[in-house]
Amino acid sequence: MGSLPDHSNGLNGHPTNGTYTNGNGLSANGSNGVHRRADGSLDLTVLGMNSGTAMDGIDCALVRYRQESPTAPLHMEVLKYDEMPVPQRMKKPILKMLRETRTTPSAMSQLNVQLGQMFGDAVQEFCDKHHVDMGSIDLIGSHGQTIWLLSMPKEGETRSAFCLGEGTIIAAQTGITTVTDFRQAEQSVGRQGAPLVALIDGLLLHHPTKMRLCQNIGGIANLCLIPADSEGGVDAMVDWDCGPGNMFIDAAMRYYTNGEQEYDKDGQWGAQGTVNQEIVDDFLAKNEYINHHPPKTTGREVFGDNECQEIIEACEAAGCSKYDTLATVTRITAQNIIRQYRTFLPSYGIDPDRIDEIFMCGGGARNPNIMSYLQKELPNTRICKLDETGVPADAKEAVSFAQQAMEAVLGRAALVPINSDSLTPNCISGKIAPGNKWRELMKMCVAFGDSWEGEGPLPTVKDMIVDKPYTDWIP
Repeated sequence: MGSLPDHSNGLNGHPTNGTYTNGNGLSANGSNGVHRRADGSLDLTVLGMNSGTAMDGIDCALVRYRQESPTAPLHMEVLKYDEMPVPQRMKKPILKMLRETRTTPSAMSQLNVQLGQMFGDAVQEFCDKHHVDMGSIDLIGSHGQTIWLLSMPKEGETRSAFCLGEGTIIAAQTGITTVTDFRQAEQSVGRQGAPLVALIDGLLLHHPTKMRLCQNIGGIANLCLIPADSEGGVDAMVDWDCGPGNMFIDAAMRYYTNGEQEYDKDGQWGAQGTVNQEIVDDFLAKNEYINHHPPKTTGREVFGDNECQEIIEACEAAGCSKYDTLATVTRITAQNIIRQYRTFLPSYGIDPDRIDEIFMCGGGARNPNIMSYLQKELPNTRICKLDETGVPADAKEAVSFAQQAMEAVLGRAALVPINSDSLTPNCISGKIAPGNKWRELMKMCVAFGDSWEGEGPLPTVKDMIVDKPYTDWIP
């Protein structure tokens, strides 16, 4: 990655001053929608959307991508990022349904449409709030809401991913071409469908000489390690889901506050308690997923409210206060992350103590109890926020889905970690619901692809430049 260059004139003379609309609500270069180019280069504005396992908000990242040719570096700039609230009318019944795992085909069918409408409403709310002309957005990449992720099936089961939020509803409601179902698309070529962030992690963090790791702590914690370019770089990445992130912490907070507090703000509750180390060690030693060798992925199905309730009951039986319990479940998350490094990275020839830098993202990166533990265990590693790359840590996953949507309409495969179940390149990386400007979008994509003189699909992007750091977001 190196230092962030000053591309004040951008590619082909376009300004990159961070202005994404003019007084008429048009896009930065004055066009309304797909930026038609006579030279066959790429210029797309994409809205990436993500609602994570915790359902604490809908992340919306408006990103402009430009590329002179399929073999040139990809230029990107985050134009605007924000988090739209998840309506309680949607959140409560979904969380209840996931806890109880009892529903009907009718309820699921309706929920798929309702979630599509919710994401469509979020697009409108985002555009209204930030004065973005919806017609200036070329493409939407929506992760949807994960309902069930069966990534590691047992005998008699079928690997599958169930993410709801109907793309055709979003496209119809907004008029914008929409790409969805990224996880199922990955599973279709034999992979697990998660973590799905190596693309953005690798492009943002690869470095000529430094070994870097991106540690996300959302509802689930996941990691992506990027060796130095001299040791393989983006062609030698490994990634996997570590296990619980904030999910247990959030569940414990809801339990002790009767739902009034949904997370431990600044780790205040956990900081007041004493860790029951015996419960932490017992849980980490006995949990099947935690001790399973990568590749592996997980979710609420394994580390949900029911599993947290068992830990709460064990803590209370041991005489723990509510603060002790929060300290204990927080330590489970932090200690397991280090456990994953020390147990599994050596099998890929990586010494955890040789990691030069860890870039943090996700809500858990704002929990001092987690961060201090990680730094204590890795004293020689610099731990910092992903924001240093120019992309806000909170925006990373939404940005990732923006880029995956672009790759889908281009028919271009994304980076694949070397520890994946399958290394098959995937040029069908999502389901596409055409919008009003579908033909114009396809004309640009085809013209861009026609400049590629090689055999087969377009070459995978391995070099990306952040034209301008995004600094407007304050969590």
